[in-house]
Amino acid sequence: MHTVVVGTTGVTASDVLAVARGGARVELSDEAVSALAAAREIVDALAAKPEPVYGVSTGFGALATRHISPELRAQLQRNIVRSHAAGMGPHVEREVVRALMFLRLKTVCSGHTGVRPSVAQTMADILNAGITPVVHEFGSLGCSGDLAPLSHCALTLMGEGDAEGPDGTIRPAGELLAAHGIEPVELREKEGLALLNGTDGMLGMLVMALADLETLYKSADITAALSLEALLGTDRVLAPELHAIRPHPGQGASAANMLAVLKGSELTGHHQDDAPRVQDAYSVRCAPQVAGAGRDTMTHARLVADRELASAVDNPVVLPDGRVESNGNFHGAPVAYVLDFLAIAAADLGSITERRTDRLLDKNRSHGLPPFLADDAGVDSGLMIAQYTQAALVSEMKRLAVPASADSIPSSAMQEDHVSMGWSAARKLRTAVDNLTRIVAIELYAATRAVELRTGLTPAPASQAAIAAARAAGVAGPGPDRFLSPDLAAADAFVRGGHLVEAVEPVTGPLA
Repeated sequence: MHTVVVGTTGVTASDVLAVARGGARVELSDEAVSALAAAREIVDALAAKPEPVYGVSTGFGALATRHISPELRAQLQRNIVRSHAAGMGPHVEREVVRALMFLRLKTVCSGHTGVRPSVAQTMADILNAGITPVVHEFGSLGCSGDLAPLSHCALTLMGEGDAEGPDGTIRPAGELLAAHGIEPVELREKEGLALLNGTDGMLGMLVMALADLETLYKSADITAALSLEALLGTDRVLAPELHAIRPHPGQGASAANMLAVLKGSELTGHHQDDAPRVQDAYSVRCAPQVAGAGRDTMTHARLVADRELASAVDNPVVLPDGRVESNGNFHGAPVAYVLDFLAIAAADLGSITERRTDRLLDKNRSHGLPPFLADDAGVDSGLMIAQYTQAALVSEMKRLAVPASADSIPSSAMQEDHVSMGWSAARKLRTAVDNLTRIVAIELYAATRAVELRTGLTPAPASQAAIAAARAAGVAGPGPDRFLSPDLAAADAFVRGGHLVEAVEPVTGPLA
C-alpha cells in the first residue's frame, strides 16, 4: 500500500488524494516528531508560568478573558472539543473527512501548534485503521477554522462520539479505537484548540474538486468537439494562430483539445453546403473561450490550494523563536473565494454545454438531424426530456454559483464578527461538480447519437473511439424510444470515471 510521509513543510495535492481517496497509509517523519517535541516544550514552559497565554491557560473566543487554573486545563481541552462538536444534518462523505483529518495532521506536524508527538501519532493511527469520524453537513462558518467538523474528528481522538469503521458500520468511537488497539488521547494545554483551528475541510474539498474538474474539463472539450462535428460545424475557428492572438492559456488548451479530437473528420467544414451559414453559433464557436476561462480559473485555484497546503493554520502559533502569538491565519477567505469562483466557472460551462445539446435536438437549427434525434418523430420523443433534465441541472448550477463567501454572520458574541463561509462554498462546489458531470454526460449521449445519424460521412478517428467505448460501457445509440434513465446513468458513469478521456487519448495523444 502507498505510504504518505508527513513532514514539517506541508503536503501536496497528490498526498491528499492518496489518503482521502486511495486509503494510503500515513507516517510521521523524524523531522516532524522532533519539531512536535520542541514546540511542546515551549507550550509546557508557558503553561507553568502565572501569566495567562491564550489557548494555553485561558478560555476561548469571547471567553478568552478568563485565566484557567492548572487543575482545570485538561477539562478545558475536553470541553472545547465536546461543546464545539455541534454539527447537524447529513453525514459528510468519507473522503472529505479523511482529507479533513489528514490536513489537520499536516498542520500539527509543522511544529507550530504545540501538540505532543503522541497526539499526532494517534491521528495517523486512526487514519491508518480506516476509522472515519461522523462529521455533519452543517456547523462550520469557515472562520476560526472548520470548527464543528474538526471537533467531531477530535472527539473520535478522545474515544467519544460516533465513527465509521473500515467496514462502513457506525459504532461508538471508543469501541472502534479499542478494536484496533488505539488508546484514546487525554488532551493537555492548547491541544484541543490546535485540533480545531484550521481550514482543512474546505481545503480538502478544494483539492478533490480540482482533481475532478481537471478530468471533467477535458471531457467537456471532447463532447464539444462531438457536437461541433454532429452539427457539421467548422473547425477553422480552432486554429492555433487564432488563439495565439488572444493568449489565454486555458483557451488555447481547449481549442487544441477539440482540434485533436476532430482531426481526420469528414463531418467538419460543411457549414456552407446546403444551408450556408457564415459562422457557427456561439455555443459551438466559443466553446474554447468558455471552457478555457474555466481552466484558467482552475490554475488560480491550484495556486491558492498549493499555498494553503504549505501553510500551518492555527491560533495561537508557536514561532521558532519561542513566542506563542495570536493571529488571524485561520480565516478561510483565500480558499472560500476560489471555491466560489470555480462554482461560477462550472455553471457557465454547464450552461454552454446545454445550449449545444438543445441545438442538436432542434430540427430548425441542427442542419438536417431528425427532431429530438428521434427514431420516428411523433411516435418517438427521442431525447426531448433528456434536455429537460440537463436544463434543470443547469438551473441548479446557477443557484450554486451564488457566492457563499459574500455572506457573513457574526458569532461568538461579536468576537468572530466576520467569517468566510468557506465550508459552505466547498459543499456547494461538490454539488456543482456532481451536476456538471451529469450535464456533460447528457451532451455526450446526444452528440454521439447525432454523429451516428450522420450517414455517408466518416467521423474523426477519435470520435469513433469515443463512441465505441461509450457503447461498450452501456451508453446506447440511436433507436426507438426506450427507458432513458438507465442510459443517462451509464453515460454519467462513463464520464465520471474518466473513461471518455481514456477512450480518446490513445488516438489524440494526452489532452491538455
